[in-house]
Amino acid sequence: MDIGASHLHVAVTDLTGHRLHEASRAIEVTQGPDVVLQAVVELGTELLEQSGRGVKDLLAIGIGVPGPVEHRTGRPINPPIMPGWNGFDVPGHLQAHFHVPVLVDNDVNIMALGERNVAWPTVDNLIFVKVATGIGSGIVSSGMLQRGADGVAGDIGHIRVHNGGGVPCHCGNKDCLEAVASGPAVASKLRALGLEAATSEDVVRLVGAGTTEAVHAVRQAGRDVGEVLSACVSLINPSVIVIGGSMALTGEHFIAGIREVVYSRTIPLATQHLQIVQSSSGLDAGVLGASMLAIHHAMSPQRIDAMVLGLSDSMAG
Repeated sequence: MDIGASHLHVAVTDLTGHRLHEASRAIEVTQGPDVVLQAVVELGTELLEQSGRGVKDLLAIGIGVPGPVEHRTGRPINPPIMPGWNGFDVPGHLQAHFHVPVLVDNDVNIMALGERNVAWPTVDNLIFVKVATGIGSGIVSSGMLQRGADGVAGDIGHIRVHNGGGVPCHCGNKDCLEAVASGPAVASKLRALGLEAATSEDVVRLVGAGTTEAVHAVRQAGRDVGEVLSACVSLINPSVIVIGGSMALTGEHFIAGIREVVYSRTIPLATQHLQIVQSSSGLDAGVLGASMLAIHHAMSPQRIDAMVLGLSDSMAG
């Protein structure tokens, strides 16, 4: 299950991550956990029925949400774009309906898992960057997803950039990367130029139509993202940076801006083998990563041991 700022994507997969059935629904995360998670339950139940399976066949659920998550409890913690979600017991709510373990993580973390599993299984040092309504990153270092001490590792959207011009961010600060280079931020700049643009999708449409102002704005947004990523490259030394989210659909214009700054501001040793590429899994990265989250839990040694013990007890009984 992948919950975004304005969408919900749910899939039923097997233990290889192959999607058996899936569905999407437009829904605003600002409607709150009761409304959004009810939609999750409805879609999940429908998909199980379509696959000819029931709740008894489930082993685990993975879910991504667009905000910081305390990984130990699965509860969102002060998520900036998720009013009403702070501290909400997402795992407990879904367990009451599906009766299986529920693993919750930040949406960009699960996108990093999904992209790595699909396209870069042999790469041990990777950064996945999502640029859409918000901006964030998922970090894979030495083959492991890095969540940090409190689950907010990779929250690059609220790092200050020099090109901000004093623009306020919803977090309360000014000139945050998210306030300057996200899809809505670029759309706002284009509206100021007299163009019709309200969303990331509008920006993608204008770039696809070859609108000069849109191309220039997207290229600059890429430079702004590159400014932050150049510091990340020096700190983490990834071999691959994957760009995902709706703004990645603007193609080479956006990524060229990122490359321009990263390669010029980082020492050659850190970039000599670095690849900066568009996501190959596209908007499916989230749900693919959520399935990996569930599969890794279901197939962990502890879970396998518990299943074997339960089977032995039932046979003995």
